[in-house]
Amino acid sequence: MRNRLKENLSNSSRITVHASPAFIDTHCHLEMTEFDEDRDKVIQRARGAGIEAVITVGSDMKGNIGSLRLSEKYDFIYAAVGIHPHDAKDFTEEIYNQLKEWGTNPPSPPFTKGGQGGINSSLVPRPSSLNKVVAIGETGLDYHYDNSPRDIQKEVFKRHLLLAKELGLPVIIHSREAKKDTLEILADSGINNGVLHCFSGDMDMAEKAMAMGFYISIAGPVTFKNANKLREITEAIPDDYLLIETDAPYLTPEPFRGKRNEPSFLVNTAEKIAEVRRVSFEDIARITTLNARRLFRIGKSIQQGEIAYKIRDSLYLNITNRCTNKCSFCVRFHSDYVKGHNLRLSVEPTEEELKAAIGDPVQYKEIVFCGYGEPFLRLDIVKNLARWIKERGGKVRINTNGHGSIINRRNILPELRGFVDVISVSLDAQDEKAYDRICAPDFKDAFHEVILFIRESKKYIPDVLATVVEMEGVDVEKCRKITDELGVKLRVRKLDVVG
Repeated sequence: MRNRLKENLSNSSRITVHASPAFIDTHCHLEMTEFDEDRDKVIQRARGAGIEAVITVGSDMKGNIGSLRLSEKYDFIYAAVGIHPHDAKDFTEEIYNQLKEWGTNPPSPPFTKGGQGGINSSLVPRPSSLNKVVAIGETGLDYHYDNSPRDIQKEVFKRHLLLAKELGLPVIIHSREAKKDTLEILADSGINNGVLHCFSGDMDMAEKAMAMGFYISIAGPVTFKNANKLREITEAIPDDYLLIETDAPYLTPEPFRGKRNEPSFLVNTAEKIAEVRRVSFEDIARITTLNARRLFRIGKSIQQGEIAYKIRDSLYLNITNRCTNKCSFCVRFHSDYVKGHNLRLSVEPTEEELKAAIGDPVQYKEIVFCGYGEPFLRLDIVKNLARWIKERGGKVRINTNGHGSIINRRNILPELRGFVDVISVSLDAQDEKAYDRICAPDFKDAFHEVILFIRESKKYIPDVLATVVEMEGVDVEKCRKITDELGVKLRVRKLDVVG
C-alpha cells in the first residue's frame, strides 16, 4: 500500500469542518473541438457544480498542446500528455522526446511559434518551472477499433510506461477488449502508479490491476440501464482504489445521454456510484477526491486525524488509535484513511473536544464509537459521552473487540445500561486457535472472554450483534452457529471493506 502522510495534531485544529462536496474530474478532453464554441461556459458550469479540479488529457499532439494551454490558463486545470492507441501508428522518436520534455519541463505562456520539425502543430508550449503536467497518457491498447496495428500499439504503450517510470509520473491507461495484453505489459513494466480509466473490463481484470497498485476509474456508463456488470464491479472496488471521471465529451451519463458530455455532469455519475455502493454522495466526493489528490499530487490530502467523521448519515467517534488486538485484516496497518477520512491520531481528544465535534446528536442517525482503536480503553470517556448523547436525544452504538471487561478488570456492561442502544462485538473467528492467529490479542483466553462479553451484553444492551470478516481461516458457518447459540445477530463483513 502507498505511504500515507502522518502529521501532528495540534490542540487548536483537531476538529475538522468539511465544506460542501468537491470532486476532481480525473479524465476529460476539454481541449477537443466539441468545446470550441462554449469552453469557458463549460468550465464555469463545472466550477458551479463543485468540480475543484480537472485533468484534461491529451490523446494526440494537437490535443496535448491544447491540454497544456488550458492548464496554464486555469489554475484548477491540469494536463496529461500522451498518444492514444488509435494514433500509435504515428508515434515517432521526436514525439517521445517532446512528451518527455513536457513531463520534465512543463509549459508556461507565452507560446513559441514553430521550431518543432515534424510535430504536426504550429504552437508548442515553452518550458517553465511551473509543473501542471500530472500524468503520462492516455496510452494503452484498443482492440475494438484497431485503428493502429496491435504490435505497434503494444510497443508504443511500453514506451509510455517507461517514460512515466523515468519521470515519476502516474500513467493513464486506456484498455478496450485487450485485457490479456494490457495486464501482461503492466506486469512486465514494474509500474504500480496509475489508473485504468473509464474501466470496461471484468472483475478479474480489476482485481489484478489493483493488486499491481492501479486505481480503477468509473465514468458515465455506470448510469446506463444495461450496465449491471459494471455496477457490480463498481460496488466491489475498495475505497482506496476508486476514481471518477467524465471522459467528456464522450460517455454522457443519464439523464443527459445523447448530449455532449461535460465535467459538470460528473455529479450524475457520482450519484449513481453512491447508490450502488450504498453510501452518501458526500462520501463518494470525499473518497474519490482524496484518491485523485494522492495519485496525481493535486492539492493537499487531509493532514490531521479526525476525531468525528461522518459516513452516510451516521457520525463516528475516533477516540483512540490504541487497540488490544493486532488483527491481520485491520485497515489501520496499511492506511490512515477510512472512506476518505484520516483517522491517524497523534493526540487523543478530550471529552469537551468530542462534544464540540458532535454538536447536536439528533442530526445523525446514530453516534458510533469506532475509529482506529478499541473504545473501551477509554471507558470513562465512552460512558460520559454516551450519557451526554442520550440526554440530548441521540442514539449510541459502540463497536468493540469485546475486551472491555478484561481491559478494565471488571464487568463493565452494567455501567452502560441505559446509555448504549447497540453494541457490535468483533467475534472474528470460530475458535480460540483461529482467533489468536487472526487477531493476535494482548490477553490469554481472549476468545473465551469475547464470548462471555457477548453473552453478558444481552443483559444490559437492547441490540447486540457480532461480526466476522470473510477471509481465509474463518469458518463463517461455525461462527453463525456460535451466535445462534448466544441468541445474537451475525454480520458478515467483506475483507478490505470498511466504514
